Amino acid sequence: MMNKNDTEKGSTLLIPLLIIGVLFFVIGFGVGISGFLTPFLKDALHLTEAQSYLVTAAIFSAFVIFGSPAGWVIKKIGYKKSIVIALIIMAAGMILFVPSANAASYPVFLLALFVGGIGNTLLQASVNPYVTIIGPHESAAARMCMMGIMNKLAWWLGPLFLGLFLDLKNVHLNQVAFPFYIVTGILLILSLFIYFSPLPEVKAAGEDETGEIATSKYATDKTSIFQLPHLLLGAFALFLYTGVETLPMASIIGFAKTIYGSNLANPEGFAKYVPIGMFVGYIFCVVMTPRFISQTKALKMLTIIALIASFCVVLLPGAIGIYALIAIGFANSIMWGALWALTIADLGKFTKSGASLLVMSIVGGAVIPLIFGFLIDSFKTGEVATMADYQQAYWIFIPAYLYILYFATFGHKIRK
Repeated sequence: MMNKNDTEKGSTLLIPLLIIGVLFFVIGFGVGISGFLTPFLKDALHLTEAQSYLVTAAIFSAFVIFGSPAGWVIKKIGYKKSIVIALIIMAAGMILFVPSANAASYPVFLLALFVGGIGNTLLQASVNPYVTIIGPHESAAARMCMMGIMNKLAWWLGPLFLGLFLDLKNVHLNQVAFPFYIVTGILLILSLFIYFSPLPEVKAAGEDETGEIATSKYATDKTSIFQLPHLLLGAFALFLYTGVETLPMASIIGFAKTIYGSNLANPEGFAKYVPIGMFVGYIFCVVMTPRFISQTKALKMLTIIALIASFCVVLLPGAIGIYALIAIGFANSIMWGALWALTIADLGKFTKSGASLLVMSIVGGAVIPLIFGFLIDSFKTGEVATMADYQQAYWIFIPAYLYILYFATFGHKIRK
């Protein structure tokens, strides 16, 4: 039964979570639009395969280069102002897509992606720890899943919005400016909204504690984040997670083509399978944690589901195994929030620096799929990859999820 204090805490959290939820929705909307139009820009600019890898590098290199400076910025000006600056930088990245399209300029296109990546880095370093520490630790994963629902819902609406202005089957470079103007305007308006909103500054437990008054010696007597073993273990878990979250979505269409061949009329239809699995998983997380199961137990349970589904992908006939990727998407849903919650727990004065390290771990979303691609190339004997080649490469799931299970079971307890 909920007591008066619980009700008051819920009311206190409601406004900040609604504000951050709007933020996640709008960001998902912008990412959905830019993600949908980016392939058209790549085709229009006639990029080679090697050049297309630079697109991924431009996006993810920002996380590595600006991950640490992002933590410094947040320390100096706080979460709220950092979010405002992040939105302005992302707006600058969006508006740069216009001259890149008008001039058909590949360097400006890469610059636009990189600038947007800088803003996204600062935003990720701000909103993820904010959502994690603003409420009870045991319900952090559920709050993260709520944000995930908002983000993915808006991501799906992006192409629908574009359909109001463009012929999506025949997009031309001279048509894409208007949607990017709109997204830029939305981001700037949102930055003003956040600046004047009643979004409170928050601090993690023990963040201001030093010396004898500290309630926990785990972080207080340390001088560097590299002396915090559970943070380093968690950062590597998040690195692997972002990779295995991205991989099913990036590879399912190619896998489907190897299974069904020329008989597959609409291979793009498989693209929605994994996100649907994640969306269902978000709802499961919100409903079940922490009311019926703790976020740590849910993380372990869903990681085991991901392991079982991974074995199904590599061992079952492809026509059956491909649907196991949906189960992997479902299992991945809780991992982002739960790993964040377990990893930044008890960091105290290192909370913001630790969050920066976790944001840098997002580069796993580029590295793991790249390794997967190299594995396919090493396995294939002909010009075209086969279903068996994909299944052998999918073994990369197994050690990744085994490590995440280790961290969920033992690794995060090192701090205690």
